[in-house]
Amino acid sequence: MEEKKQQPFFEKVTKLKIGFIPLPIYLILVVVYLLLTVNKIMPNDMMGAIGVMTLLSFILEEVGKHIPILNSLGGKVLVVTFLPSFLVYKSWLPESSVETVTAFMKNNNFLSFFIALLIVGSICSMNRKTLLKASSRIILILIICDIVGALVGTGVGMLLGLSAFEAFFFVVAPIMAGGVGEGALPLSIGYAGLIATQQADIFASILPCVMLGSLVAVIFAGLLKKLGEKRPELTGNGQLIDGDDEHLDNLKGGKVDVDIEKMLVTGVLAITLYLLGVWVNHVIHLPAPIVLLVAVMGAKMLGWIPKDIENGGHSLYSLTVKGITPPLLFGVGVAMTPWGSLVKVFTHVPMLITIFATVLSIVLTAYFVGKALGMYPVDTAIAVSCCSGQGGTGALAILAAGDRMELMPFAQVSVRLGGAMMVTAAIFLMSLFV
Repeated sequence: MEEKKQQPFFEKVTKLKIGFIPLPIYLILVVVYLLLTVNKIMPNDMMGAIGVMTLLSFILEEVGKHIPILNSLGGKVLVVTFLPSFLVYKSWLPESSVETVTAFMKNNNFLSFFIALLIVGSICSMNRKTLLKASSRIILILIICDIVGALVGTGVGMLLGLSAFEAFFFVVAPIMAGGVGEGALPLSIGYAGLIATQQADIFASILPCVMLGSLVAVIFAGLLKKLGEKRPELTGNGQLIDGDDEHLDNLKGGKVDVDIEKMLVTGVLAITLYLLGVWVNHVIHLPAPIVLLVAVMGAKMLGWIPKDIENGGHSLYSLTVKGITPPLLFGVGVAMTPWGSLVKVFTHVPMLITIFATVLSIVLTAYFVGKALGMYPVDTAIAVSCCSGQGGTGALAILAAGDRMELMPFAQVSVRLGGAMMVTAAIFLMSLFV
């Protein structure tokens, strides 16, 4: 009889989840984490890092979901990404956890692995005709957004007392340069070759703008998501253009049987294409993610992706988004988001307002131009706003805040192509003025 009385309670407890993890398993993970941390024996390897990231990311995500107002601004992403950055800054996270997660994120290129799986999974399962239509339009919108963002951002900066030179080259251009490694870094190297300033000093001065631009874009993505919920006609819920006859089930809600073998094959395809990109980068210095993106998009447009891999891509995408995104965001916050850099900009009001105006102009331009071109404006604005993010890291946070992870291929076009265009233009223009 006792067993029968206890069973309903046990069933209730097992139905409670932190993220997708049943509460009893999560509590065991908590106990094990505390034992390892207190005894200072946290393993500094992949298993230790994934354990820490899983434990802390999913509970922070739950917190972010339930904070009033903030939950409408991409709260779960803001909490999972930026709170760990603050905790590291204040030394409030156990040192062993920080060391384990940082070593894993910096030494294993986990972000590139995630993006490779996400791009291949989403493109393989995407509507081919929609991909063809959307790609050309997104590039046009991106060019217009770069021009409008540069003009508005520079203009606002000048109104607030910044010189046109400072506003454009040291605030606006870094925001749209495509992140840190492929944006702010080459930009600072190019600037240093033209003006009598150390590259390290230039990099330190433009990095906060990149970080804060990404944060503002995350907030706008959350607002756009909310707009899409209130006005369903403005959003394709992850599609840029209405699908055609060959439309696969929606990546978020489609009921497709999971085939492990097909999913694994698609995963191997993603790794293969990324490694091909590494080789191409060695030969012609084209970044590996761009090679992967062009290769899989080209194959999809030409109809070379077999049906089995399309279905495998759907499963791979779902696994990546549900299981990897929160831990990865936490890792990004701990290892790749220096809180000190963000704080610097908050104390410089003209720069702060210029950054806000630049990102806002990009979002509004993408929204209205996308709408004029027959695209879903909410999804278009979220995808294109990634050009003002912190590279792949920013795109991940922006799309997660907007709940539009299936737009990662278009976000990568915005980041990589938009960033390359802005870096080239900024260095060329500076050469004319110095």
